[in-house]
Amino acid sequence: MDFITDFVEQNITGQLITSALVLLIMLHVILVCVAYLVMAERKICSYIQDRIGPNRVGFDFGLPFLKFLSTTGLFKGCLGLGQPLADGIKFLLKEDYTPGKVDKVLFTLAPVIIIVPALIGFAVIPWGGYLVLGNIPTPLGTIEGGKILVAGANINIGIVYLLAVSSLGVYGVTLGGWASNSKYSFLGGLRATAQMISYEIPLGLSLMAAILVIGSVIPTKIIDYQVEHGWLILAQPMAAVLFFIAILAEANRAPFDNAEAEQELVGGYHTEYSSMRFALFFLAEYAHMFTSAAFLVLLFFGGYHLPLGFLGEDHLLSPTNTTLLAVFAKIGVFLGKVLFINCFQIVIRWTVPRLRYDQVMMLGWQSLIPISLGVVVMTSFMVYLGLTPADLAVNSALPQWLSWIPLFAANIAVFVVVLICQTTLPRSTRNRQIRMYGSRFHPVDDDNVITAPTHPMALEDRPVEGTVSTS
Repeated sequence: MDFITDFVEQNITGQLITSALVLLIMLHVILVCVAYLVMAERKICSYIQDRIGPNRVGFDFGLPFLKFLSTTGLFKGCLGLGQPLADGIKFLLKEDYTPGKVDKVLFTLAPVIIIVPALIGFAVIPWGGYLVLGNIPTPLGTIEGGKILVAGANINIGIVYLLAVSSLGVYGVTLGGWASNSKYSFLGGLRATAQMISYEIPLGLSLMAAILVIGSVIPTKIIDYQVEHGWLILAQPMAAVLFFIAILAEANRAPFDNAEAEQELVGGYHTEYSSMRFALFFLAEYAHMFTSAAFLVLLFFGGYHLPLGFLGEDHLLSPTNTTLLAVFAKIGVFLGKVLFINCFQIVIRWTVPRLRYDQVMMLGWQSLIPISLGVVVMTSFMVYLGLTPADLAVNSALPQWLSWIPLFAANIAVFVVVLICQTTLPRSTRNRQIRMYGSRFHPVDDDNVITAPTHPMALEDRPVEGTVSTS
């Protein structure tokens, strides 16, 4: 018994228990968010296209003995809240087909390899700041409390861990495309591999620009810096935009979804997949969106912080407030920011942007990488001159809430230089319209061609309620 007591007191701490609980709870929170992000994608798409979207499936699934779940308020089927669960059941019950002549081991491992990095990257995110706990007595010994970080892992290299984990997802895409023994899948895998490797460079450089200003790779210190000196989106807007573009490309989101490219490659690297193996690819995309958005919020949008200084120094979202209520409030704010960015990513998707694959690569190598290098050089120069928010707050008469202005002005200067340089560069990737003599766009001389619709039904905005007969 003394051995067990000594083991508990020496090895089991409040931080260990909190980290385990955060990992368990946040994993399920992310899985639920991923499921409803799929539904949000369908609903936002519907609103943009003037449709309704999923609105019928409640939690009763049409079964009489579950009818009580859809009889009141929130659970009524008209909200469609059961749609993600219905989709999940559909994927589970579909035939898990494996084509002939595939590498069965790698074909099965690929979906797992792509979703695991997406579901472990969140471990270092400090969702709720710090929590102060006293010592917890138990029958097996006393568990040491203290100041505990509400995160899955309290490590000093959090940003490096996130970068390392996020880069592993490309292996699942590559293996899935290669193991499928399909030209469509193989081309999709090649595209995704080249794209992910290319866009990791501007992602890393924009991250470096942020770290040069903050001076730390520890997630909690990144948030503390932004609490004291303002969100980094103000001081480093160029780096934030570059980082956002890079995470879109890393998650294969439009306009960087050429690895799937239904118009060209059927489905890209997951063409041959079905059932839950396809669902894992599908869910990995949204899990990557969620994790990368959390990374963006941590770096540039203050994490769990909101500018509520007028409420006093020890308000709920202040790092100095370490109560349990403050932890829940911080988690809510952090998740709210992440989901807002996810919805913005979905809106971008349904503006239906499209770049050719060569344009995607040209954008990365000829635009984003040089610009991100310029941002890093500019940031290094400003750090050397002592013009960062932290230096100005100490050595300048400039008010602390305006200490980000010099770095912001330097970002604007870099942007202007980029615009000037862009006018001198050749435009080799521009789509050129081929003149087809006799077509409606290039008619024969003296030929009166009308390209606009002329039928009354086509000109009527509301044919049913309007003046044009629909019979």
